[in-house]
Amino acid sequence: MSAHRTVEVLAGPIGLRVTRRAVVVNSALLILIGALLVGALVLWRSGLGFDDLLALMRGEGSRKQELVFSWRAPRALASVLFGACLGISGAMFQAITRNALGSPDVIGINSGAYTGVIVVLMAGGSGYAATAAGAVVGCTLAALTVFVLAYRQGMAGFRLIVVGIAVSAVLTSVNHWFSVRADLDEALQAAIWGAGSLGGITWTPLVATLCAVALMLPVLPVIAHRMRELELGDDVAAAQGVDVERTKLLMVLVGVFSTAIVTAVAGPIAFIALAAPQIARRLCRAPSLSLTGSALVGAVVLAASDLIAQYLLAGARPPVGVVTVTVGGLYLIWLLLRESAR
Repeated sequence: MSAHRTVEVLAGPIGLRVTRRAVVVNSALLILIGALLVGALVLWRSGLGFDDLLALMRGEGSRKQELVFSWRAPRALASVLFGACLGISGAMFQAITRNALGSPDVIGINSGAYTGVIVVLMAGGSGYAATAAGAVVGCTLAALTVFVLAYRQGMAGFRLIVVGIAVSAVLTSVNHWFSVRADLDEALQAAIWGAGSLGGITWTPLVATLCAVALMLPVLPVIAHRMRELELGDDVAAAQGVDVERTKLLMVLVGVFSTAIVTAVAGPIAFIALAAPQIARRLCRAPSLSLTGSALVGAVVLAASDLIAQYLLAGARPPVGVVTVTVGGLYLIWLLLRESAR
């Protein structure tokens, strides 16, 4: 029997189709995520062994172990949660544009968040709440600008990417200008935030992000179903009863929201949203993008990148964004070469 046999899974009124290979791949990714979470807690630099971890779970850990666990666990869980959110965001934008280059990194959303944070810092704001608000507002305004400029009796994917690249270039120039005009301390704060880091994450912002993700979850099955319809083409989707433009707008809103809640806490962690959906599609050998696969691959890539930043590059201890940019840059070069060859 073929390994690609289709399995029907019904969830309420929405029919989802997955292949056996996708089930196997996603299960393997879940196991890998679990291994990365455990590894983040028990690696030697954290001061925890497996026995210590079991003792903590039983409530028998020492004060030192509890302190280590309270700092390590939020960071490890954040890497998984944030990676999943970025993977979902990338899948949304790539489905809208029908282009592997369609992601928040490329179309200016991350640059907009950076602009928002710099403006807040120059206005005298400081602290997590101020920078988070600036990042969210910047993301939203950048996305709204791209959407309005790209909309011409409908949302064409290629036009969205071209307009997004142009807006990103303008915002990057503005960011450089702000950085030159800002005080040294403000410029340094913005540069540290702009690198993208999971360091210093505690339970408070993590729980806030979890609550935000919980608000987003109910619409994901609906979007996943409509994404499959849109992949057949706007005309075919409209003939099957899909409100194409409203669906695209909903996907833009969810994609921006997914990026904003991560950027507000950790800064712009680049290339996860770009790479995760395409990696998931190739692993599953699927003709279309999958929100579940994209989320799981995004979680694995970011969690692994964070471990690389902490342990393999322990001497330098770079922000995780530096690792994802390096890995993502190589992936982008390969993708561009492959697309140009096609």
